[in-house]
Formats: sequence, C-alpha cells, structure tokens
Amino acid sequence: MRPWLASHLTLARNTSRDVHVLSRHATRFLPGKATSGKAPSEYGSTVHLPQTSFPMRNDPSKDEKLRKRTTSDLYKWQWENAKGPLFVLHDGPPYANGDIHIGHALNKIIKDIINRFNLSTGKRVHYIPGWDCHGLPIENKVLKELGKELHEVTPVTIRAEAEKYAKSQVASQLGQFRELGIMADWSPEFTYRTMDHEYEMRQLQIFQEMVKRGLIYRHYRPVHYSPSSRSALAEAELEYKDKHKSYAVFVSYNLDTSQRDGISQTMRSVIEGSQGSVQLLVFTTTPWTLSANMGIAVNSEMTYVALSSSSDPTKGITIVAKDRLDYLKDILVDMSLDTTVSEFPGSELAGAHYHPLFHSLNPAQASLQIVPSDHVTPDTGTGLVHCAPAHGQEDYHLFHSLGLIPASSPNSILCHVDGLGCFKPDVAEVVGEEAAKELVGKSVLDEGGKAMMMLLKRVGVVRKDMPYRHRYPYDWKTDKPVIVMATSQWFANLEAIKEDAIAALQKVQFVPEQSRNRLESHVRQRSEWCISRQRVWGVPIPALYHLPTNRAILTPSSLSHILSILQQKGTRYWWDGPVEEFVPAELKVEGENVEECWKKGTDTMDVWFDSGTSWSMLRGVRERETGKPLADVCLEGSDQHRGWFQSQLLTAISTWSGGQAKDGEKPRSPYGTLLTHGMVVDENGRKMSKSLGNIITPKTVIYGGKNKATEPAYGAETLRLWVASVDYTGEMSIGTKVLARTAETHRKIRNTLRFCLGSLEDRRLPEESKVSKEEMGLVSRYVMHRLYVLEQDSRKAYEAYDFPRVIAALSQFLYDTLSSLYITITKDALYVERKDSLARREVLTVLDQVLETLNSIIAPILPHLAEEVHQTLHREDEQVRSVFAKPWSLVSPEWYEPQVEEEMKPLLELRKNVKTSLEEARKAGTIPSALAAEVDLVVPANPSSKKPILAAILDGPERDRLDKLLCVSAVNVVKSDSRGDDLVDIQIRPSSKVKCPRCYLHTREPEEKLCKRCTEVLGV
Repeated sequence: MRPWLASHLTLARNTSRDVHVLSRHATRFLPGKATSGKAPSEYGSTVHLPQTSFPMRNDPSKDEKLRKRTTSDLYKWQWENAKGPLFVLHDGPPYANGDIHIGHALNKIIKDIINRFNLSTGKRVHYIPGWDCHGLPIENKVLKELGKELHEVTPVTIRAEAEKYAKSQVASQLGQFRELGIMADWSPEFTYRTMDHEYEMRQLQIFQEMVKRGLIYRHYRPVHYSPSSRSALAEAELEYKDKHKSYAVFVSYNLDTSQRDGISQTMRSVIEGSQGSVQLLVFTTTPWTLSANMGIAVNSEMTYVALSSSSDPTKGITIVAKDRLDYLKDILVDMSLDTTVSEFPGSELAGAHYHPLFHSLNPAQASLQIVPSDHVTPDTGTGLVHCAPAHGQEDYHLFHSLGLIPASSPNSILCHVDGLGCFKPDVAEVVGEEAAKELVGKSVLDEGGKAMMMLLKRVGVVRKDMPYRHRYPYDWKTDKPVIVMATSQWFANLEAIKEDAIAALQKVQFVPEQSRNRLESHVRQRSEWCISRQRVWGVPIPALYHLPTNRAILTPSSLSHILSILQQKGTRYWWDGPVEEFVPAELKVEGENVEECWKKGTDTMDVWFDSGTSWSMLRGVRERETGKPLADVCLEGSDQHRGWFQSQLLTAISTWSGGQAKDGEKPRSPYGTLLTHGMVVDENGRKMSKSLGNIITPKTVIYGGKNKATEPAYGAETLRLWVASVDYTGEMSIGTKVLARTAETHRKIRNTLRFCLGSLEDRRLPEESKVSKEEMGLVSRYVMHRLYVLEQDSRKAYEAYDFPRVIAALSQFLYDTLSSLYITITKDALYVERKDSLARREVLTVLDQVLETLNSIIAPILPHLAEEVHQTLHREDEQVRSVFAKPWSLVSPEWYEPQVEEEMKPLLELRKNVKTSLEEARKAGTIPSALAAEVDLVVPANPSSKKPILAAILDGPERDRLDKLLCVSAVNVVKSDSRGDDLVDIQIRPSSKVKCPRCYLHTREPEEKLCKRCTEVLGV
C-alpha cells in the first residue's frame, strides 16, 4: 500500500462510522468494461409500467362537480349523516367591503383545514360563515359613490344604499371564498350577516339583558373621538403611532393677586414680595385645548419654587416644580429667571386662583382655581398641569372627584369643539368675539390649531413653542388622528364583570399560549366600553329622550316595549316610525304632546358590539352536551385581541345570568380554544401596500397575474398548501419564490400519489393479493413503520393546530423514505417481476397503504387533490361520495416496529456511501451508470466484534437483496484476511455481465438473450 493511501485510511477510520469508503483518490475501480444497449420494443409489452388515468398536471379545483362534492354538498351531507360528536368552529365575520385579500384567504383556509380534519375523524362539523355589515367604511363608500357629503344626504337614503352595497359585497366575497375550496353551506340559511333581522334582534336582546343588570349608563364625559369618522371610538378602535407630530407650548398664567379668601399665607407672601406679576408656567402638547382650561393641577407632595430675575426684578415671579428645574434650564435662561425667591410644597399652591389665558381679550371671565392632584408627577412638563376636563380623562375624573363638575351635565364642562373636530362659535365666550372669528370652523388638528397658536402669541402668554414627536392615537379605520372630547355617550360598565371575564379565560386554550397575556391585558385595562356611535348605518341604541326634563330613558321596560315593535317591523322602523309608537304608556304624561316632548335616539351601536354578540347564534346548538363552551374554536388575526375576541367575551359574560347559567355555575367563555394568526408580508418582510406595489391577492395566486411568466396560475390547492406550510402564529411571507417552492412541493405530492395509483392501476389492491408482515422484507416493513409514525405525528400535529409540522413530516417521508429509497429500489420488482409474484405483491401492499394514508393526511389541506385520487379509485361509480364520507382509517399499530428502524440504519448508511462511490466512479468514466456496476463489499474474515454494518451484510434479512437496496446489478461480499479493523471497504467495478434488454440490469450472460430472472418470468 502506498504511504499516502495508508495515511488516508487512518484518517477515514477516525471519521467514518462502520463503513469505510475510500475517497475519490483511494477507491479501487477494478478492471473490466461495462456494456450498454437499448431495449428492443419486443419486450415493452412485458414490462408492468404504471397505468393510470390520473394526469400528471391538473387543477382539480376547476372541476365544478368535484369542487361541489367536497364543499357545499359535503357540508350538507355531513350535517345530516355524521354520527360523531359535534365540533363547532365559530366564524368571526370579515367586513363586507372590497375583494378578499391574502389575509382573508389565510384565515378561511386555516379554519377549513381544522373543520376538515375534525370531519375526517368522524365528528359532525358546525360552521356558519358570516359577514360584518355595519359601520363607517360602508357608509363612506356609499357617500363616495353618491358624490355627496354626509349632511347632503338623508339618513334614509344612506341606510338604503348601505344595505344594497353590503349585500353586493357579501355576494362578491362569498364567491371568492368558494374558490378557496371552503367546506360550507353558502346558502342564506347557513350563513349570517350582522344586518340580518334575526341577528339584530338577538343583539338588541343581549343589550336589554345588560340593561337589566345595570351595566349600561349614559355620561357626558371625554372619550376618544374621531373627526374623520365623526364618531366616538372605543379603545379597541385605536392604533397608536409613535412619531405623531404636535406643537408643544409653554404658556404663563397670571396668578390672581387680588384674591382674598382661600389662598395660603405662603402664597400671600410670594405675591407681596414680587415687584411684578406672579406667573404659573404650564406645558401642553394640545394648545388647541387651552380655551377649555378649567383649572391647573399641582401635586401637594412635590416642592415648588418661585423664581425671579436678578437683572430685572420687575419681571415678576414664575412658579415651577423644583424637580423640573434641570429640564427647564434653557427656557428659564431665555426668561432670565436665575434667582430662587422661595420654596414651598404644592399644598400651599392649591386653592389659589389665576386668570384665564385670554383674560386680556375677555376681562369678564372669572378667575380659575389651582387644584391638588396625584396625577401630577415630577417626570414631565413643569409640575403644573393644564386641566381641560372636556379633553382629558384624568382631568375629568379629578374635577368630578372634587365635586367641581356633576356627572352627565353637558353645561358644566367647557368644550369648544364640534363633531367635525372644528372650533364652535361658543369659543367666543372665552377668547372674545373678534378673536373667535380666527378660530371658528377650523379643525383643531390643522388650521384651527395653528390659529390658536397665533392667538396665544398675540396675547403674549407663549414662553416657548416647538414641534414635538410623541405617541398618539389614530382611528384604525381612517388612519387619521383622533382627539379626546367630551360628548354624551352610552357606556357599558366593565369593572363589574372583568374579574369574571379573566376567570373564564383560565379555562380557554390559547394557540399560541403567549396570546393569553395579550387578551387578558386588554380586558384588565378596561373599566368601561363606549358603545355608542354617531353614525347612520348601524343597529340603533333604542333610547328615548324626554325633552322637557332632558332625561334619557333606557330601561328594561322601555326596551321590552320597543323591541316588541322592532321584532314585527324591523330595526329600520326605529328610524322611520313615529316616536309616539315607541313611548310606553307608563311614560306618557296626560296633557303632554308626545311628538313635541319626546324624541328617539340617533346613536348606533359600536360594530364590535354587533359582531361581539355573534356567539348568541350558538345558543341551543349544544343542547345535549353540557359543560362545553358554545364554540370549540375561534380563530382570527392577532388584532382581534382588542376586537372580536374581547367583545365576544365581554358580551357573553355580561349576560351570563340572563338565562344561561345554572345554579352555582360560574361564567364561561363562549369559546374553548382561541387561535391567533399573524399578518402576511412580502418576501422582504414588508407590509403589503399599493404604494410599494407588493400586494399579492388570492386571485393572482389562483388564476395568475397579467404576466403569466412571472405570476403563473398556481390554483387554489397551492395557495392552501402555502397556508399549511407557514407558521401562522407569527408573521408570514409570500412571494414568487415562496409560491414556486410551494408549487414544487405540491407537484411532488401529486406525482407520488400518481405513481401509487399507476402501480395499482387505479384501484385498491384486493385483500387476497396483499402480503402479510411476516412475508415482507426489512425495507418494506421499514416503510410501513415510517408510514405509521408519519400518520401518528400528523394526527397529533392536526390536533395541536400545527399544520407546518404535518407538511414537514409529509415532505420528509415523500423525499427520504419514498422517493429516494423505496420507489427507487422497488421499480425493478414492480416493472419486471411476474405480475402475481410475491416480490411485486409485497411492494403493491405497501403502496396500497401508502396511497390510502397519504390521501388521508393531505385531505384536510388539499381536499381537491384527495377527492381526485378518491374519484380515480372509484371511477366506475357515478355516484361516488366524498373522500371525507368515510372516517380516517388508521394504519394498524402492528406496523410500529422501532427495532426495524434500528436495523435499517446501518444499511441506509451503507447505501449512502455506496451511492457516493458510484458517482465518483461514473465521473471517472469507469462505469456509465450504477446499473452497469458491481459492488464488492470487503469485510474481515474473522471480525473481532460484529458491528451493526457487518451484521447487516453477513447475517441481516436483506443480505440476499443488497443489490436491490444499492441499485446495482450485483453485490459481492468478499471476506478478507487482510482486513482486521472490523470495517467495510467498498470497491466499485464494471459489471462482469451485460445488460438485459428487458430489465436493464447487467445480469445477462453474453450468449443469452435475456437474464436468468427475465427468462423465468417470461417462461422462454
């Protein structure tokens, strides 16, 4: 042996397992010459090539008959015939506006996979698709189509046009959802719309139950208000943006030095010691609210300082918090305030009065009071906080707690902003008639805000102004900033029920688990829910208003009377009918003109209240199944933790005592499992938008884009496979590369099934032709074992809603176990062995089970493909039922043989290394192909210990079939006294025989027409 070779062998012993494979330089190619030749056509008819009517390429979702069988007809059939337990997936309603986007497709397909899996296990599926039909986007769309502004169209016209538009959008989206292969009955009776009469009445009845529990009340108080939507918004309808630009301002208020009562001695001393005015420095990021100032808040426990100018004492004194001096140093330098006159606690400031900012324009205004508050902190501003109860929640609660404003009194709070977000004429009561002309009718978020800044500078109270970037709430529907503004609204008291809601969530399974924290956090942070909206298109809040007393009437009794009318005449009658008909007899006062003294409310309900009451449709569905939630599963996007997930929970818990609960039974969530999916982005992780031009729609994926070369038509099945392949719990990407890879996986699945069908000639293998486990070789048993493991893993993954795990396990089985191993090594037996031979029937037995099991595994994800396979197997049956009509039949546990997998490991390692050596020999020109080669496995004559690879070669069940496993014409086991290291040398050489024209193996003697095996098979 040459020295370099010995060195290489030593290295190989240290790095290999049990098989010693010589490298390209060391592999010995034994002398000889390979032969090749073409198979004459005379033997073509004797080879059993796959025969199938199943096409290599097809889009079965375009077969209307097949699609109907696996969607609408299947749903109806299973609802009437399935005998297993009931499974309820409650559909969150998408908004009926525009074509569906890729997120809609993701959502519906995931739900469909879940439903189909449960059906395949024998359960009866309850799934009623729905649509959310009320609200601002539809109202705006109608106004846009009419070319009118809201004030130019009657509410009656808007409602009529909105209803018409919503119906058209539902019909459009319904058609698009059907193209995704969703199993559902799409008839009106088995779908729902939040504008349906029955739906609206259930919603109003739930509202009435909440009124009975005392959870509904009306307040005039600050709420988030969207000028772009012209309506109040709930917290769930807000999006916060971190880089909103505002103009912040420092202004000075003059202390009322003429005050005699209620002022502390400390402040008297400060006033007496000042050679000029005493000012309060205040900071705000909403200068447009300064006209509504009703007080200044200080913290009683904080220390404040009185500052003066050493260079000009006549500038007077300015008061700020001591803890803010470092932050304020630049502005204090600009104001020449460099001397501390005195220090005192905030409690000494409280009670003092000051003049309004616009006192110089309107001297008749009364002075205002400094009030104590814990919400003033040493972390922001100047330590003196501008309070406008009409525009701040904390300000409102502070003034209400101090008794400075009574609850529900519109006249007790200053608010100069109208429903359009513009200054109202009554701002003149503060700034004067002349100055008001510059403000009235202008948006506080735009021109009105700028005009206010100009006015503040003109009256000389601005000490510094600057642009200010900060986090700010936006209307999530219009993407416009909102304001906080006092309006009269209806609220639901959540403080009384949220502990029950949190407790109910403890019995809910969350997928992913971390989403539990998000929903619980949203619930904990809410104490009330503003449920009224100032819109036209929606479900009315049927409140009555008694004009002489300014009372709002909303009682269980008044609602019973009103709902009885609406039940007969529809909710639209609330808007159109006479008020006299809705006022109950007990509220009418003799001598009063009802039409003059009463009016109907014009508020509509928050659309989250609309969709949030959809759980009420499920009442009675589970009459015989006690102890279970109304819905087994709800699934929506992660944004619904603040929306539909929450509104369902809150309305259900709010009405728990309203006929649902049994004695001692605790409130329960309407859903048992809550699944959350993320958002879809492009391949670069960017959000899809028209401006970026990166939007991929379901329609484009299914039918292709304008340029079919760059955007080919993949069909619904590829889209469904993409959905199942991605981790939907996080952010998901889609694009041309992703879809191309998905399409390739789909082709692999299809062609594997096609190979099985072709080998079986489009029919199941008769029981009498099947081979028992005891008759099978190791490789077939190994495949059956891997098939059993695949099925078990897939079932567990389906049950855990982990569909990417299903696809990953399936792909690994297709590529590693079937394609590169079993199908490769068994084609010889399938094609050239006698048709009824044991070897061939063994392979067919395995492929028969593989076909059935793979079809069961893919069916929930690729129902059209599974139906096509099923239809091919039953092509003679014109009335073939769906593949889902028969429950999933499991592989027998007898095939679970972990020891078989252990026995295969050394053989698979051997196969891998032989394959490498064969490729090296082919590249070197020693052999034209693997079938033209013989392999010598050189083993020790007297091994010191029989390692697994030696045991497999010398004594294993495949020792006589190693040529099939290694895909060569012959394998020779050579015992050598020179090998004493218990390893195996692989030696490659051209076959000593010639190619058989029938089987293509190099096993024919030169003088013979066929090889021995083919001669026996053909009997020639």
